[in-house]
Amino acid sequence: MNKTLLDILVCPVTKASLTLNKDGTELISKVGGMAYPVRDGIPVLLETEARTLTADERLESGSAK
Repeated sequence: MNKTLLDILVCPVTKASLTLNKDGTELISKVGGMAYPVRDGIPVLLETEARTLTADERLESGSAK
């Protein structure tokens, strides 16, 4: 994913910054506790498409950006 795009995207619910997960398939909102899918390189920033982070995922600090 383009770094410039990643720098301007925010969680649609909390407006907090997002980080790309290690395999590049999800944008993570730690504040919102949600993971938004990235499909074919396109972020899907819809609350209805997001999944809730597990307790372990919320505690992890090693997400790639």
